[in-house]
Amino acid sequence: MSDMFDSLADRLDAISEDIADAALADLKSSVRRGDAKRSGTERTLTQARRAVDKAAHLLRAIGEDAGAASSSDELD
Repeated sequence: MSDMFDSLADRLDAISEDIADAALADLKSSVRRGDAKRSGTERTLTQARRAVDKAAHLLRAIGEDAGAASSSDELD
């Protein structure tokens, strides 16, 4: 079961990288236009990336808990 959670977390990591690339592209575009502030799009993308990172972290924690539980079951 923990392999499934790790796999999902890995997929979320890839999505996080894609979101980071999109945020960076938006930031570069803002700089080229001469904007003084970050765009709302970049801020929202960064917020979404953090949420995806948190979800990946939580899934890995579940996977670690499941792995520890199955290891202790084997000891009984």
